[in-house]
Amino acid sequence: MRATRATIHLAALRDNLARVRALAPRSRVMAVVKADGYGHGLERVARALAGADAFGVASIADGERIRAVGLDNRVVVLGGLDEARDIPEMRRLALDTVVHHDSQLALLESAPAGAPLRAWLKLDTGMHRLGFAPERANEVHARLQACAAVDPAIVLMTHFSNSDAFGDPVTPAQVQRFLCIARGMDGERSLANSAGVLGFPDAHADWVRVGGLLYGVSVVAGKCGADLGFAPAMTLSTRLVAINRVARGERIGYGHAWECPEDMDVGVAAIGYGDGYPRHAGSGTPVLLVHGRRAPIVGRVSMDLVTIDLREHPEARVGDEVVLWGPRLPVEEVAAAAGTIGYELICGMTRRVSFVEDESPAVRVASGG
Repeated sequence: MRATRATIHLAALRDNLARVRALAPRSRVMAVVKADGYGHGLERVARALAGADAFGVASIADGERIRAVGLDNRVVVLGGLDEARDIPEMRRLALDTVVHHDSQLALLESAPAGAPLRAWLKLDTGMHRLGFAPERANEVHARLQACAAVDPAIVLMTHFSNSDAFGDPVTPAQVQRFLCIARGMDGERSLANSAGVLGFPDAHADWVRVGGLLYGVSVVAGKCGADLGFAPAMTLSTRLVAINRVARGERIGYGHAWECPEDMDVGVAAIGYGDGYPRHAGSGTPVLLVHGRRAPIVGRVSMDLVTIDLREHPEARVGDEVVLWGPRLPVEEVAAAAGTIGYELICGMTRRVSFVEDESPAVRVASGG
């Protein structure tokens, strides 16, 4: 069995939900659990976050998985309907649907008799991805309220395009546009995503929809989750499987990308892009070794293995744990070294990584801490 392991910190998930509630005390919280719970395991995350007011998912299949573990929280399919046969499935599973396009509106208006679906009407205030144009909002809202297949208590929602830039005027403009569109229409409101919760309290409204913060991942450039008061919910770790003495001038790994500046020990750890570790993490990307001390990767990441500079770790031994990211090594730092974002890394674990659950208290270590 490979030593590569993702440890999911359940207390961190619960603490992060409590932190969101403290930041948005007058709002209900939709815990977004798409992408298999942001790579943490959908069922495991849903059970840990059972105190959320709703779950946001990408598909009906995700909703079915939540129902299968016995949870009766409100579940919102964020992409909405794709075809007519989705309607009886949503009714069977008691799922909410987002309505963002005329094709979905037509499906609902032609639906056979049955229990009405709860609907979230998505309005495009500037993201220009999904949602009805502002000038059509009243028309579509009226049609949904008149539709026998839809519960008349419709939630109005929009999505921010740049809310992680707190000083940028785009998000306040989207908020004002939404308020103008929604004026005079009945229904609860939902605007704020994770970054909106942090930076735009005026946008908290009736519902906040939170993803990354629940997993302890930053939504602000240059910060880690702990800097914002959230605890990382995943530790990715493996073991040293070899330590080799390599002579000065010899080159390490594929492409001979890194040259040994002196005679030195090079560690080999059992992880690579076949596990979901980023191939583009370059030489110098840190890992944690014994006692939480840092060591840099050297050479290219390969499918199964990475190589590590052990010059500052004479105590290292085969079998020692290697931490790739976690509470004491922010995933955001590793992501920056690989030219990506923390979300991509936590969502990218492959099936050969073993997942284990941890109930110990949450740990927060700020950047540089």
